[in-house]
Amino acid sequence: MNNVIVIGAGPAGLMAAATAARAGAQVTLYERNEKPALKLRITGKGRCNITNATTALEQLIAHVPVNGRFLFSAFSRWMPADTIELLESLGVLCKVERGGRVFPESDNAHDVADALVRYAKQSGVKFVHERMTSLPENAKVIVATGGMSYPKTGSTGDGYDLAQQAGHTIVAPKASLVPLECHEGFCSRLSGLALRNTGLQVWDNQRCRTIYEDQGELLFTHFGVSGPMALSASSHMREMSPDRYQLWLDLKPGLTHEKLDARIVRDFAEQPNKNFINVLNALLPKSLVPVIVQHSGIAPGTKVNQVTREQRAALVNLLKRFTLTVTAFRPLEEAIITSGGVSVTEIHPSTMQSKLDPNLYFAGEVIDVDAYTGGYNLQIAFATGVLAGENAAKEI
Repeated sequence: MNNVIVIGAGPAGLMAAATAARAGAQVTLYERNEKPALKLRITGKGRCNITNATTALEQLIAHVPVNGRFLFSAFSRWMPADTIELLESLGVLCKVERGGRVFPESDNAHDVADALVRYAKQSGVKFVHERMTSLPENAKVIVATGGMSYPKTGSTGDGYDLAQQAGHTIVAPKASLVPLECHEGFCSRLSGLALRNTGLQVWDNQRCRTIYEDQGELLFTHFGVSGPMALSASSHMREMSPDRYQLWLDLKPGLTHEKLDARIVRDFAEQPNKNFINVLNALLPKSLVPVIVQHSGIAPGTKVNQVTREQRAALVNLLKRFTLTVTAFRPLEEAIITSGGVSVTEIHPSTMQSKLDPNLYFAGEVIDVDAYTGGYNLQIAFATGVLAGENAAKEI
């Protein structure tokens, strides 16, 4: 019987351990925390975006901007449908939401984490609560320790140290899927405001072109913006410098300029003697109104029947392109995932086996791959975990 040691009880490690055990290996899973899968339990605001419901392999790869082709074999072996089928067989019913995002029907990440832990234990995996600081000998080892985001959950870069002990190159870790700091002071005044249906373009001043477009949810914070769209946008900003990137928000993406103008004309006509600042509440969230008024160039006390056609046109343009200037990423500790890690040039993509040490394998975020939001990063963890577990279980 082949001895396999898995380091890290996150989604990649749990899948790797269970898969290796079911393939006949004697598996010990080392986890530094008393409770496994701590980071998984807080993903998706505690709801856990398990995977994405896409059925197309190329679509999966297209959503992995960093070394996506490296995952061809892993995704071919384990698709989102396999993830969903496994979890539902473990009693976690799934549902599909906007953009193909898959969540547990319970909206409870603990259900997913507990199911994966149970799956590993039922497969015969032995759990040991201990931090591994050196690579074990006389066994095959799968390193699945995650990256460096959310260090309170145990993701502190241990896997990078272990990989370097075997001579591996580590691509410098940096934040990916991370909130954005913005120059505009009004962001702090809007802190807590969630725009549920907003259009977004990310403009790159250096390359003079739009590098990302989306429509969905954006959250204002005391430092700038967060929420699904901001996190996804961040992964397209590969070299950050102050003032390089602008966020152009379309506050009314369902209306053309002409239809929005007609809507404003109608609102003004219904309350012709009201002050300008008092007629926008039906069009915008209450906390956003003073900010828009301030930037519109129209005095707050102006009667709406005195607003000129030119002023109205400027208001429409403001609502269709409300601009924020990005100054920095938030710290790595606040990132959803880590970009960087063990270089993929030193890992066999068909097995997740090290090219430097035949007894060493890697799975999950410790590898230099990262994807956009939408369930793709967890799918990477599951797929690479399965591939590493299957191949580590084979006798040399």
